[in-house]
Amino acid sequence: MAVLDDLSGFEFEDVVEDVFRNLGYENVRQAERTADEGRDVIMEEVVDGTRRAIIVECKHTDTVGRPVVQKLHSAIATFDFEGPKHGMVVTTGRFTNPAQEYATRLQQNDDPHPIELLDGEDLREIADEIGLDLYNGRIEILCDETLRPYDPAADVDAAVAEAFRDIENIEAVDLPAPYSEATFRPVVAVTADTNAVFETSVGVIHRINERTRFVVHADRGHPQVADDDVATLVTENLHATVDLDTDRFGNIFDEIEERRFGQTQTAYKEWAVDRLQDFHTTTVTYTGDNNVTYNKTCEPNRSDISVQSIEPVYLPEVRHTTDLKEYTYAYEYYAAGPSRVTAEDGIHRCVHCDTSGFDKTYTYCPNCGAIACDSHIKTERVEQEPVCTGCAVTERFALKTKYFYDEGNLEAFREEYTDMSIHEKAMENKLLAGASVVAALLVVIGLLVIGGVI
Repeated sequence: MAVLDDLSGFEFEDVVEDVFRNLGYENVRQAERTADEGRDVIMEEVVDGTRRAIIVECKHTDTVGRPVVQKLHSAIATFDFEGPKHGMVVTTGRFTNPAQEYATRLQQNDDPHPIELLDGEDLREIADEIGLDLYNGRIEILCDETLRPYDPAADVDAAVAEAFRDIENIEAVDLPAPYSEATFRPVVAVTADTNAVFETSVGVIHRINERTRFVVHADRGHPQVADDDVATLVTENLHATVDLDTDRFGNIFDEIEERRFGQTQTAYKEWAVDRLQDFHTTTVTYTGDNNVTYNKTCEPNRSDISVQSIEPVYLPEVRHTTDLKEYTYAYEYYAAGPSRVTAEDGIHRCVHCDTSGFDKTYTYCPNCGAIACDSHIKTERVEQEPVCTGCAVTERFALKTKYFYDEGNLEAFREEYTDMSIHEKAMENKLLAGASVVAALLVVIGLLVIGGVI
């Protein structure tokens, strides 16, 4: 694969850093780029209970000779680390025989700072073994693991049935099977350490020592940090992923879609570092030796931020749409087996206004299929069943508006109303009838008072 040869030196260091992080090394970070001190990437590993540092020299050249290996050996000796220290030279090209002989001799002589050599072919083989593809000089994310898109112990539309239980005037047996779609959206869980110390002439004025973990929506477009509840859903279920088998899930859902990761792993790493750099930048107020108050902006360097892991996984976004007469109701959520986070709830929402949420009462209108709040649901006069204000036919009787399913019911009540006695007609507006009785009593009482009876 020739793309490695097209990289700049710094881009090659990014690739090397990402490869070793995916191999499971810890605290993988790049050294400062201010000068070539013989070390480009620094990382750690635990062998037989002992933590050791590995100092990596990256050479983006056709040929690497013995002087490069010797220089790294000297850099290892001066590197500040309490514990064993090893070295590694990684190149896009090849090593000369003297370079290979020098590294071999260090190992044979049990040198305290042995050096391993990895050429371009070795690097490509390692990337292939761990499932990484060197794509346009960067590491493309190849992932076939997903959180489970449904609860295996329940029907795939169980979440919809559960949501409809809160709706008045509709039974589960009256619900048609919803149309179910599953979109497998790529996300990455990023873990990073930020360690920085800020000093002035008065000493340390600010210190950062923090591990940050967040989840990023990783499909096409600019990366977006997931909401806390979605991040929790992902991180708490990373241990329970399953294979993204489109054939299998295609037999469960009416439609499935698998989206590709929009950027390379390196791009997400750089984006995370930029974000954390901005997040941790703060202004500190301190008093100098001369008793003068100063303000200093403390911004961590990129080298102060070490991305420990970038864990890709697919997050299922399940969408159910249920057709009820004239209306379609969408219910969408992110799924991880029995756990889920609601993204859109079109069921607990009045179709006639903006009222939504679980703290309201909603009623189903069997006449048109609307789900409406209390302000937009009425009792149908003839059949005494709910009807929404959006579809009801209305007419005023006894100065009160009555609601009907259709003109047929309205006409039937007109005939019934015509045959009613006066007091029956009056009772069609109980409030008005009650007020009339009260008014009549007041008149009687007034006359009695005027007549001196009381």
